[in-house]
Amino acid sequence: MIDTPDLLDFDEMLSDEERGVRDRVRSFVDARVRPHIGEWYDRAVFPTELVPELAELGVLGMHLSGYGCAGRSAVEYGLAAMELEAGDSGLRTFVSVQGSLAMSAIHKHGSEAQKAHWLPQMARGEVIGCFGLTEPNSGSDPASMTTFARRDGSDWVLNGAKRWIGLASIAHVAIIWAQTDEGVRGFIVPTDTPGFEATPIAPKLSMRASIQCDITLADVRLPADALLPEARGLRAPFSCLNEARYGIGWGVIGAARDSYATALSYSRSRLQFNQPIASFQLTQQKLVDMALEIEKAQLLALRLGRLKDRGELRPHQISVAKLSNTRAAIAIAREARTVLGGNGVSAEYSPLRHAANLESVRTYEGTDEIHTLVLGAHITGFSAFRTVNDGGAS
Repeated sequence: MIDTPDLLDFDEMLSDEERGVRDRVRSFVDARVRPHIGEWYDRAVFPTELVPELAELGVLGMHLSGYGCAGRSAVEYGLAAMELEAGDSGLRTFVSVQGSLAMSAIHKHGSEAQKAHWLPQMARGEVIGCFGLTEPNSGSDPASMTTFARRDGSDWVLNGAKRWIGLASIAHVAIIWAQTDEGVRGFIVPTDTPGFEATPIAPKLSMRASIQCDITLADVRLPADALLPEARGLRAPFSCLNEARYGIGWGVIGAARDSYATALSYSRSRLQFNQPIASFQLTQQKLVDMALEIEKAQLLALRLGRLKDRGELRPHQISVAKLSNTRAAIAIAREARTVLGGNGVSAEYSPLRHAANLESVRTYEGTDEIHTLVLGAHITGFSAFRTVNDGGAS
């Protein structure tokens, strides 16, 4: 039983089905992740043995409909993301890269043949995907990407490089975004194609139980049907990024909640001056502040989930949750570590691991600065981004 702040009876706002999805994923994390995550993180190992189990759990592309996908609601996906990240951000990142990025790109922009071929295999966990947008010199500014795809007869030939690409070294297929003479286009690239190479980035101080890679593309030749026919301009990858950002708005609450629960449990049993530190005013203030921020983050995420399920969610609203909830989660993880004192730097306890992971989460899928400017443009009517011609920054 975990210590979950529920000052506002949050569960009453969920349906029985939504609570059921949450509880199933929570039980999976408790049984299969918590006993081992400290070791995986210390050894910098992603547990690939969990992939078939995640597929069986139904969380791979769970918010997509048809083609063997679960077709769950946005709220159910968010609750699943929250429980996965309570285990570790790397676990939620796997599900996000697979479902919200790689599978969503095919589902949103692929041909019927591409969807029928790839999506069932990916939902079953038989094929792992990755999403290659970010480059060594164009992270927050994908319009400046230099990866280029040129036509050669009916084929396409890709050259370039991508960086910080999750899962690339274990992926069977990559969604690669490249400049063309027609603007930015997306391609489905089997990773065994000659000229494709993925190299894990190491060592890392964050997301250690996860995989991020450099990708090089050297004369990667693809047939015409590798092109995602409906993906034109930067709006195409941005639409996938927004799916991932939505999941992050929920996921980081899990890391915050697990940090809070660890601090609360520790404070009840840790004795100083012959009494539990939970009885001290300063400790109670820390716990109350953490609980309040978690409650607010949950309400924000649920609001976005309800909007998304009605088809009314707008990009700037996703930025609200990604920016605000990630900021709150980092602050909670750091504060929870202080309740643990010196023991908080031990791998036995989760808050410092969560805090380190969240430094990556606050950076990927749009940095704090990018989401601040998205909201600034919405509030003022003036965009502070450099103007681009094929999709904009939202």
